[in-house]
Amino acid sequence: MLNPQQLFGLIQDQVNQVFPEFGKAAQDEMAGNLKLVITSVITKLDLVSRDEFDAQQAVLERTRMMLEKLEKTVAELEEKVSD
Repeated sequence: MLNPQQLFGLIQDQVNQVFPEFGKAAQDEMAGNLKLVITSVITKLDLVSRDEFDAQQAVLERTRMMLEKLEKTVAELEEKVSD
């Protein structure tokens, strides 16, 4: 999967290929406008960045480990109570 910088670089390359007769300033302006549109669409889709995803995944893993530890503790306590 492309990160945003790679995606915008790809867009810039495509604009340059499709409109080679335009000057660099016009190509940059078109690519900038497309970047704004894509950024707006991504925002509306409510997507998260890779960094945010990785951070939430780490929180989930820590929470899962804590839950497993608590489940083990509860099982040990239940065993002691039943003895």
